[in-house]
Amino acid sequence: RCVEAIYGYKRLATIVDEIRLIQYDPSNPMHEERLMELWKNLMPDVPLEARITKQWQDIGFQGDDPYTDFRGMGLLGLENLLFFTREYAGTARHLLSHSQHPKYGYTLAVVSINISHMAWRLLMDGRAKSHFYNISRIYGYPSLEHFHQFYCYLLFEFDMYWMKTKPENLMQFNIVHEKFERAIIKCTEKENCHFKMNL
Repeated sequence: RCVEAIYGYKRLATIVDEIRLIQYDPSNPMHEERLMELWKNLMPDVPLEARITKQWQDIGFQGDDPYTDFRGMGLLGLENLLFFTREYAGTARHLLSHSQHPKYGYTLAVVSINISHMAWRLLMDGRAKSHFYNISRIYGYPSLEHFHQFYCYLLFEFDMYWMKTKPENLMQFNIVHEKFERAIIKCTEKENCHFKMNL
């Protein structure tokens, strides 16, 4: 069982990293289709006026073309957020409303990509082993879906942490993010660590 858990973890890390290394390609119809689905999931009642438009900033991208924001995490950044909006549609739109708060708002898509990076890094450096080993005891080899769930948990918890912290402005993102990550890492050090969405 120990060998299987170790193998399963390494296998998952390989799968996740391979997705991260795929760069978002605007000329790839499959990539574009996923991006359009993301918009529809978060803004079901608002038609997208054009492929390149300031509307993307309404869901937290930095500019008129989300493509540029995906460079750091590749397709993983999109797949994570898309999974969240599919599996937890109501919660995702609730987070979007938080992100548009007049005082404590944040850039949801960009923050999501940062959380994807955090989840990937915790997986790659081995800090997430306790969580995924405990998953292995229940489900066998951890799957990509389990990684997506791990990311969803982190994004959901970060949103609550951000709103509870009530930062003065978005410039405090790095400070809040670092404190949040330290708290998560502390949890990963527990033998019974198992992050789970509680909605």
